[in-house]
Amino acid sequence: MNLKEKLQNDLKEAMRTNNEVQKRTLRMALAAIRLLEVERGVQLDDNAILGILQKEVKARHEAIADAERAGRADLAAASREELAVLEGYLPQAMSEAELEALVRQGIAEVGAQNLQQMGLVMKWLMPRLQGRASGEQASQMVRRLLS
Repeated sequence: MNLKEKLQNDLKEAMRTNNEVQKRTLRMALAAIRLLEVERGVQLDDNAILGILQKEVKARHEAIADAERAGRADLAAASREELAVLEGYLPQAMSEAELEALVRQGIAEVGAQNLQQMGLVMKWLMPRLQGRASGEQASQMVRRLLS
């Protein structure tokens, strides 16, 4: 079973059990997946779906920060609940040491010597991170190791 099928099956289960948070969150995620599939005209693979889920997670983090700045604890709590549902579909996060080892491997493979070659390292690195670390974390690590 691929990730999209799992999301669809979990949505059906959430509808049966009347779990409003899971139902709302999975509907939003599946809508984003369908939108991208229509735009591209192809069925998305699991890596592309993980990318969409990561964007949804990032959006929830931003929504939580915005709600807290606005003093809206109710909106922040709702976004936290949605975030918990989405994070259940992402692979286990990479530890700092694992990320550093992968970045060092990427630097060695592309032969990067300085920050001007950071793009080459990131291009090599991003497909290998899919869902396990954010692009921002990877970028910071590459920058630190190349400086």
